[in-house]
Amino acid sequence: MNTLWRDIQYKLLKSGNKLTLLIGINVIVYLGINVPAILEQLFREFGHSAIIEFTNKYLLLPADLHTLLYRFWTPFTYMFMHAGPLHILFNMLWLYWFGQIFEEYLGNKRTIGLYLLGGLTGGILFVAAYNIFPAFTSMNAAAGGVIVGASASVMAIIVGTATLLPNYTISLILIGPVKLKWVALFIVILDFLSIAGSNAGGEIAHLGGALFGFVYIKQMQKGNDWIGSINKLFQPKPKMKVVSYNAPQKKSTNLPSQEEIDRILDKISVSGQNSLSKQEKETLLRASNNNEG
Repeated sequence: MNTLWRDIQYKLLKSGNKLTLLIGINVIVYLGINVPAILEQLFREFGHSAIIEFTNKYLLLPADLHTLLYRFWTPFTYMFMHAGPLHILFNMLWLYWFGQIFEEYLGNKRTIGLYLLGGLTGGILFVAAYNIFPAFTSMNAAAGGVIVGASASVMAIIVGTATLLPNYTISLILIGPVKLKWVALFIVILDFLSIAGSNAGGEIAHLGGALFGFVYIKQMQKGNDWIGSINKLFQPKPKMKVVSYNAPQKKSTNLPSQEEIDRILDKISVSGQNSLSKQEKETLLRASNNNEG
């Protein structure tokens, strides 16, 4: 048992793998809420679980502005909650598949930031829509709309990855090779068409996350890396090292410029990864190692 706990701690906290950390948090939160809730219901003759009622009231994101004012933490908590086992299963699978591709080319420093900001954007769009559009304001007034799930955050990573590498090809069961841009476009269109359905709030949040993923990558390609800039604010300043006069000096590592990285990524988007020269692959590898440092 101790060995298992140490393995879990290493995977979540010490390995540096941000995808594992995000998936681990989602799974732990889901099990931490639902396992006690099921045990509680086994000993109740009637009624719903008090644990589920509490989490639905205080951890999901409400559209009502007055309620949101007193539950200001919910724009963050809702993106780590899920409505059922299939809900969390498919969200985590999409996060893992696309997150691996995202980190392969941009390192792991931006994954958590994109997840959080994508979820926040989705939440903001949901609240705005349910307080602006007449089709939703009546629903909000009658029942008080809420959303739950990591889907907006996952959509930010899906669309962000597809925007970065639109011609990257993956193999889908029963379909075969498909480029990322077509996968992302299909999901976005499906979400838009589903706004008229029973999960309108969730679909709107998905579109908000997708929008943030697209805009973020487009801005990063122009040199405006919002998440990278935020990360730098929290990085400790390097300590000054005293070097003696006769001490041998280390040669500085020649890191590739952002323009060179963008050029290589554009080449991958147009012609695929196999079109890269050996030198270009080494350049991309150096950039990835620097991102993970």
